Amino acid sequence: MTPAQRLAASINAEPAELRAALSGFALLFCLFSGYFMLRPIREAMGIRGGVENLQWLFSATFVLMLLAVPLFAWLNSRVPRSRYVDWVYSLFVLNLLAFAAAFAQGDSVWLARLFYVWLSVYNLFVVSVAWSLMADVFDAAQARRLFAFIAAGASSGGLAGPALGTLLIGSIGHAGLLLCAAGLLGGALAGKRQLMAWRAVGGAGRPGAPPSEHPREPVPGNPFSGIGRVLTSPYLLGIAAFVVLLASASTFLYFEQARLVQQTFPDPIQQVRVFGLLDFAVQALSLLAQLFVTGRVAQKLGLRALLAGVPLLVCLGFLGLALAPTFAMLAALMILRRVGEYAFVRPGREMLFAPLDAHSQYKAKNVIDTLVYRGGDALSAWLKALLDGLAQGTLVAALVGAVLAAVWAALGWYLGGRREPSAPGQGQDP
Repeated sequence: MTPAQRLAASINAEPAELRAALSGFALLFCLFSGYFMLRPIREAMGIRGGVENLQWLFSATFVLMLLAVPLFAWLNSRVPRSRYVDWVYSLFVLNLLAFAAAFAQGDSVWLARLFYVWLSVYNLFVVSVAWSLMADVFDAAQARRLFAFIAAGASSGGLAGPALGTLLIGSIGHAGLLLCAAGLLGGALAGKRQLMAWRAVGGAGRPGAPPSEHPREPVPGNPFSGIGRVLTSPYLLGIAAFVVLLASASTFLYFEQARLVQQTFPDPIQQVRVFGLLDFAVQALSLLAQLFVTGRVAQKLGLRALLAGVPLLVCLGFLGLALAPTFAMLAALMILRRVGEYAFVRPGREMLFAPLDAHSQYKAKNVIDTLVYRGGDALSAWLKALLDGLAQGTLVAALVGAVLAAVWAALGWYLGGRREPSAPGQGQDP
């Protein structure tokens, strides 16, 4: 057996799929390295604008999503699918360069707030488009075998990004990190070109594969057709509800984290380093899980285990936080939630889209990953603020979080048991 064959076997790939799997890994590595360089800056900017104002930033993010989703859907209907990622990433490279220039001139509270909102939109869009590409390139069977390894590229990038950001922030500052992120986003396009070239010969568009729309054509529909597809599909509505519940659990924990970091680390540079170290720890654990655990869990226990196991553990964690509202308990729950999402929930969620048509993979998926997710963020942010106003302390919020996580687990179990569309690639709901 050659080294390439041994490597393919180790990641559960066929020899002919190895190059594509490595390209997908590299694409997500570049994306997440750049984003996680900037994420600690975003967290520090959110604190600078006032933890008591975070719900307003979440609402502003949702409003910006309302404007951005139809705009990118319109673009998706005008440019060939094979070129859509190039357009989206090029636009965001220009945004990163503009922010780098702004930070080089000095920052302010309003620039901090603007960057916080923009990066919250940027993150979901570039990641959603990347996974739309993966669902387009690989068929359903390939997705089940390869998505865990490809997702490890995200965790590897999430590991490298905070480490580099923590090391470089003191010497090159915010502007320098933004320039690095722009370069990495440009590098992700090289992986995208490799993937689309392979799609026609070994992926979802290969001869003999189930019929699918030609990637040289735009995705049909108007700027709001993705929303319409979600609202008329019980299957996609179920995924949307799953994402809302995921966002709710994340937001409850995020607010507690911001409050405790503000109290413990008043210096902004310290805050960036702390958030960077937390991200580093989460991504290291996620990478180990993706390489050695996720694939085995998916093969032996099925998709239900990926989608329901983590929410159930988060539910138990919220109950533990209600009984022992300490920083150690919160930190453990935060790590559990984020590692579980990256290593298990995200790959499982993306597998739900692999059998669907291009309209669902690009437009409907983008609506769920961005607009629905940030809508869930905004709603849960105001709910958290209301609970904090009614009852100071962690108890009530933790109990509500436990209930939401329990519903999240039940829905994950249901979605994981749904059968695939009867005609893969044709967009019929299961």
